[in-house]
Amino acid sequence: MTISHTTYARIGLMGNPSDGFGGKTLTVQIADFGARATLNESERLRIIPHPRHDPFEFESLQRLHDIAEQDGYYGGTRLIYATCKRFCQYCREHGVALHARNFAMEYDTNIPRQVGLGGSSAIITAVMRALAAFFAVEIPEPVLPAVVLRAETGELGLTAGLQDRVVQAYGGVVYMDFARDYMDAHGHGRYERIRPELLPPVYLAYRRDLGKESSTAHIRVRDLYESGDATVVSTMAEIAALADEARALMEAGGYEGLAAVINRNFDLRARIFPIRPEDMKMIQSARATGASAKFCGSGGAIVGSYRDEAMLERLRDAMGRDGYEFLVPHVAPNNRPSHT
Repeated sequence: MTISHTTYARIGLMGNPSDGFGGKTLTVQIADFGARATLNESERLRIIPHPRHDPFEFESLQRLHDIAEQDGYYGGTRLIYATCKRFCQYCREHGVALHARNFAMEYDTNIPRQVGLGGSSAIITAVMRALAAFFAVEIPEPVLPAVVLRAETGELGLTAGLQDRVVQAYGGVVYMDFARDYMDAHGHGRYERIRPELLPPVYLAYRRDLGKESSTAHIRVRDLYESGDATVVSTMAEIAALADEARALMEAGGYEGLAAVINRNFDLRARIFPIRPEDMKMIQSARATGASAKFCGSGGAIVGSYRDEAMLERLRDAMGRDGYEFLVPHVAPNNRPSHT
């Protein structure tokens, strides 16, 4: 038996990074990039390293250095390991008996690394859903994002929020409200699917060599937020409110007003988070064409709206001149495991 599941990348259209601070977001899952987990029944349980993302053989010491410099020291196998452990723990906590059959698990991904497109969470979500299908375990849709998140935060000690995991569980376009009182009462946020046709025309631009690990900046802002820093607390509240404003504009067809809200999201973020010069250059290049621009996640990739085909061509030319990869993304549907 073979079970395969693909989870797609995501772009944070509005409200991030308030998702980690009791805020609200509008997030889009895109079908242009994805991570696939494939599980085959086998005699022993095996996690198969990816030939490119988990290398253990190199042409030379210099090549080892270059790969470590570009991709860091961790590939996807640790994500699979942590997800398997967290899935087993979830089943124990909920009294779910698992059959004794084993499997070999492998993965593949083409999501650009560390540019804020949800690459790690996509791998974990794909693995979690493949495991659930193999063991015939139903994890409720609103609960799945928190289970995925705990594989990262609880098992691997990573700093992350729920936004990526929610849209990768639900698919399409999702409005999320992480109000603390609702979270405490229900164990998850308030998640609502938004009709994709309400989206304005959006673009995505990124550069793979701009990827970075964002935990340090998030930890610093988290510490300030928890200590009650007035600027951080008020700015997060303003960013969260933009999600409601953007949703209302989308429902009213107010795309011109939406461009200003997208820009405002980034400008507020820049008030409390450090922005690298190379990331600011990407934002400024896009805005110089008349388009709006903000981070997809924590830097390295931007998303924004454009007015018409003429503006799109100006964007494409400007991004190409500066060496960025550019595309008009496609909204992904709900993800469902496929069985063969």
